[in-house]
Amino acid sequence: MSIPKKIGSQFIQSPKGMRDILPQEQMWWDKFRRELDFISDYYNFIRIDTSLLERAEVFEKSLGETTDIVEKQMFVFKSRSGDRLALRPEGTASIVRAYAQHGLSHLGQPLKLFYSGPMFRREQPQMGRFRQFYQAGFEIMGGEDDAIYDAQVILVLFRLLERLKIKNVTLHVNSIGCRVCRPNYRKRLVDYYRPLVPKLCKDCRRRVKENPLRLLDCKNLVCQEYKQTAPIIVDSLCSSCNKHLKRLLEFLEELRLPYQLDHYLVRGLDYYNKTVFEFFTEATGEAGQKFDFAIGSGGRYDYLLEMFGVRQGQASGVGGALGVDRVIEVMKATKVNLGLRHKSKVFFVNIGEVAKKKSFGLIERLRDAGIMVVESLGKDSLGAQLRSANKENADYALIFGQKEAFEESMIVRDLKNGVQETVPLKNLINEVKRRMKQ
Repeated sequence: MSIPKKIGSQFIQSPKGMRDILPQEQMWWDKFRRELDFISDYYNFIRIDTSLLERAEVFEKSLGETTDIVEKQMFVFKSRSGDRLALRPEGTASIVRAYAQHGLSHLGQPLKLFYSGPMFRREQPQMGRFRQFYQAGFEIMGGEDDAIYDAQVILVLFRLLERLKIKNVTLHVNSIGCRVCRPNYRKRLVDYYRPLVPKLCKDCRRRVKENPLRLLDCKNLVCQEYKQTAPIIVDSLCSSCNKHLKRLLEFLEELRLPYQLDHYLVRGLDYYNKTVFEFFTEATGEAGQKFDFAIGSGGRYDYLLEMFGVRQGQASGVGGALGVDRVIEVMKATKVNLGLRHKSKVFFVNIGEVAKKKSFGLIERLRDAGIMVVESLGKDSLGAQLRSANKENADYALIFGQKEAFEESMIVRDLKNGVQETVPLKNLINEVKRRMKQ
């Protein structure tokens, strides 16, 4: 039999932009998941999980073929059968596909869904941004085209951030119009930018022809300067879009949710109409500088449901998501109290073969009684097992050796003060519970 060759050191690391979430980080993720589940239940959202892989067309057609995600960031490959597949770069298109495929419009409408999980984009890794990243979001589908649903999604995200103790959150809101009024605004935008084309970045020179609204989303400093005097879309909204925006802002004021009307806020995906929004909070960079950090976004996407064949009258949808990686970065930086309570643990120590055989049953009896037991049964040395108990921050050690197995007793040692006593096995559970209450 041939011996496998050792894997080279260059392969013993995750791919660029991917990462492992290690055990010592999980308490932050557990906190997020607990609060997500609480808020979802509180506001009557039900969970949906979609596949990580989709047909590439699901995103190419819905997000827009000239968007950065489709042009530069999607992980696309061919299966052995020749299908073009993509790792999902965002959650909404997949959920709308599932909504249409499985006839979820037959459930009670509007349907309130939530999700969380990994997404994939081939971006340049930076603070809070990875190629495998995590999103958690809320979607309301199939209801009337009513701004109250837009306000509900924003409210749920806002309340989740409150539960996570994220402070200094600012909400930016805008409308990007509809297929009736947006063409007129696009023309005004192109007329403004056309004389500036030679001064724009390479991407924006192309956007003037292919996707003018994306000009307002460019992060290039020169392009951002020109944006400050660009025409604003609220001056071009039709009466329906204008009324929708006005009602949304009235709902936000009724809820006392602070917001800023951001005339230049657009979303990088083609399926949005009317409402768009983003959540920002203050973050600190590696050099100590403070800046606004985008942690969530969303908007209305009625046309996306139409694209997937949802019939007129039911093609109404609005949603939003938080970037979980970024939220957790902020939680760590601001030292959010996770509300963790110390749970008393006992460490089971066994010495000798006879004791080891009987240990399994004893440990299960303790666990069945609700006592948290940690063990390292594979180790034979008393010292090694007690060192493991210290690493686990256990309160008590239960020491079970040959003598104790014969006498049906257990040594209970307090690891904080070293005091120990021998207890009959028949009294062990009650004795451990008594001590853990002290």
